[in-house]
Amino acid sequence: MKAIVDCNSFYCSCERLFQPSLRHHPVVVLSNNDGCVVARSDEAKKIGIAMGVPFFEARSVIHQHEVAVFSSNYNLYGDLSWRVMETLRKFAGEEQVEVYSVDEAFVDLAHVDPEQLERTAREMRVRVEKWTGIPVSVGVASTKTLAKLANRLAKKDKLRSGCVWLLQTEEERIRALKQTRLEDVWGVGRAYARKLYALGYTSAWDLSQLPDTWVYRQLGGVVGLRLVRELRGEPCIELKDELLQKQMIATTRMFGVPITELSDIREAVASYATRTAEKLRRQHSAADTIQVFLIRKQTDEEGGWRGEVSSTHTRLPMATNDTQVLIQNAVALAEQLYQRGSVYKKAGVLLGGIVPADACQSNLFSPPVANHRNLMDVIDNINFSQRDELLVFGACGTKRHWQMKQQRRSKRYTTRWGEILSVGD
Repeated sequence: MKAIVDCNSFYCSCERLFQPSLRHHPVVVLSNNDGCVVARSDEAKKIGIAMGVPFFEARSVIHQHEVAVFSSNYNLYGDLSWRVMETLRKFAGEEQVEVYSVDEAFVDLAHVDPEQLERTAREMRVRVEKWTGIPVSVGVASTKTLAKLANRLAKKDKLRSGCVWLLQTEEERIRALKQTRLEDVWGVGRAYARKLYALGYTSAWDLSQLPDTWVYRQLGGVVGLRLVRELRGEPCIELKDELLQKQMIATTRMFGVPITELSDIREAVASYATRTAEKLRRQHSAADTIQVFLIRKQTDEEGGWRGEVSSTHTRLPMATNDTQVLIQNAVALAEQLYQRGSVYKKAGVLLGGIVPADACQSNLFSPPVANHRNLMDVIDNINFSQRDELLVFGACGTKRHWQMKQQRRSKRYTTRWGEILSVGD
């Protein structure tokens, strides 16, 4: 049996953890630059605030119901996510947990006696909330797809389920499939859902009854067939080891204000290159390919705005994780892309060709590159301990008026000494 543990309205729960007065109050969290609603508490859902709605469109409802609004606080969310996952690892064992996303993890319960499954699931839910303060829902079933479906049912009726739902018997599986619409099945996208609805199929149960040959031809081959068999209770998607070594690393951001000056583009791209270099060193890797993209605003035929992407890349003489080298190359690429008179709203730096840092192949035909490893270690250690980019390269600028808006961001209670919660707060 497999379980999926899913944090309830995770971003909102993180904000409520340090502001208990919001426990039963509507709360929403906004996307980068405070643009759209990306997280809603149950109370916010009940008053009609939709996921992804632009903030300005929901402003009247938010004001009317005195909804608490927060900018995304990724430092806080990332730290609390780590605490949730560590709690699960301590409860179930390191090898039994697969981190699926920032707020979800699969847990292998194959070693648990069937008679103890519900008790174990409830103990796991209580343990996470007690140790981290984050409420979770738990779905348990014989396959990962059915576990996701059970978790959705647990969240749909929290009072009756106690945030735990098990699909152990054949009758429970069939009942759950019949009350689940196609678009709510993990792995069924909008295009496939529309296709199946047009053919008269409406529920997960209908999908599970389709012949294998038809599924293979019409629903993406092996991937679709695996999904349908999982709905039937046949395990086809096993738990995966956590991907510790990423094959591509990127840092992309929307600008807080539209920018037009090359100097601002240089600063932003240098800052993003710095961030990607930190990520590289954190996983003890180096990269030999760097790509930069810029998105500029263009007026469409109806007078609105659309984004036009331009990008370019270069191959480095040898793989590196040296911030200085990456900044130099990233800024040079940005200068190639920049067009005077254009208005830019987003930029990004992507690194590829990632290899272990201690296995970089040198280039016989290129001059030796200075080794700044000790300097990079010192900078990383200081910035990690201070958590506020105390040391940065001059190319990143000092004022950074282009940084994304976070006007409603709460304190970073768990990652900044200066913002730690005090008794009087």
